[in-house]
Amino acid sequence: MAEWKDAIRTAIRHHGIRYVRFLWCDNAGVIRAKAVHATFLEDYLEGAGVGIAAAQQALPVMYDALAPDAGLTPAGEVHMRADWTTFTPLPYAPGHARVLTDIYEGDRPWPHCPRSFLRRMIERAGQRGWRIMAAFENEFYLLRQEGGQVIPADSTVFAQTAALDAMTPVLEDLTSALEAQGIVPEMIYAESGPGQFEMPIRYAEALRAADNQIAFRETVRAVARRHGLTASFVPKIFLDKAGSGAHLHFSLWHGEQNRTADPRRPETLSAEARAFIAGILHHLPALTAFTIPSPNSFKRIHPRFWSGAFTCWGYGNREAAVRVPQPPAGRPVTHIELKTVDPSCNPYLALGAVIAAGLDGLERDLDPGEPVQLDPADLPEAERAARGIRPLPTTLGEALAALERDEVLLQALGPELARSYLAVRRMEWEALKDLPHEEEVRILLERY
Repeated sequence: MAEWKDAIRTAIRHHGIRYVRFLWCDNAGVIRAKAVHATFLEDYLEGAGVGIAAAQQALPVMYDALAPDAGLTPAGEVHMRADWTTFTPLPYAPGHARVLTDIYEGDRPWPHCPRSFLRRMIERAGQRGWRIMAAFENEFYLLRQEGGQVIPADSTVFAQTAALDAMTPVLEDLTSALEAQGIVPEMIYAESGPGQFEMPIRYAEALRAADNQIAFRETVRAVARRHGLTASFVPKIFLDKAGSGAHLHFSLWHGEQNRTADPRRPETLSAEARAFIAGILHHLPALTAFTIPSPNSFKRIHPRFWSGAFTCWGYGNREAAVRVPQPPAGRPVTHIELKTVDPSCNPYLALGAVIAAGLDGLERDLDPGEPVQLDPADLPEAERAARGIRPLPTTLGEALAALERDEVLLQALGPELARSYLAVRRMEWEALKDLPHEEEVRILLERY
């Protein structure tokens, strides 16, 4: 115990840390922080938490006004307890460090805490002998402000090398900042939209994967700002250009063995992985309330846009909601991709809900059906219906209604978190659904 405290103290002195930011991600997917001066940090090393109003988890993305019927009021305080294993000096903010937190009410995890929810789902999987490895694969725009307008930072197309050349200083600083935090980018390339990039990072244990998503969003935005740019993860900034997802890649492990592939036919999925994705597909209409949870998100989800608009799976099929990436010849399947995820999600809630759905598939030995190896939009509607292939909700309102009917996911959340989450997202839906697109983007641009 004393060793890690000494390590934190040494790191604070070595890096000249003046403030430590205690971070949490709220029900609206907004990353928030309170920063503690290093002079007063000793109490927090001994287990004290940073106080916040309980009502903070009832705030929608638009403004600081409480969502009705969230079960939270201005009365009452909870405390962010640092997970000191996540302590990291911030390379883009000299003198500051970051630590991720779990929110406690007294001596118990607070029922409304999203990070504690993911911990519970990881523990539930562990009780059945399973581990989940995961990573979020983010797309984002780099933007300039010109004449009061927001425009892409370049005019390139998918994978064009000119984008890498134009943005080399930003991308180099971003890579260095991520590496300094122990986050390893596997690659970077220009995405379909002008000024849009995709940067997959290396997979990690489920909790670390969600923590990495918080760190990634924070780092991209901060580094871009230092270069006079705005980085935004809003799912659909420009109606006539590509949207931004945060595809969730995951694998199913038993102990130290990746059990995603069938041991007899390693180019295909194992029986356990098939059951897991069957659970995801079964619950996917409700899951979208967590994985694509903004009213803006649904402007990205359309057939023939490679966004996974139907509840089906396939090998290498980028129109299926669940894609099994095809490995090079002679190598096994290693992981699965859920395409219907975007960066407006709270990663703890999104990943936790996916695990809950997958475990339900395992426990009930669900069958995902045969893989779909063509664009599901090309199938006759009657055939889609016969194969159980359903279109996803087309609005957040529909997704929330599906969640309200999904007893498995509601029970996994618990009544308190289910109530506050639904209240926040309902308020966002009602406030944003009829806004002109430009006004919606203006509100969201620097929230996500």
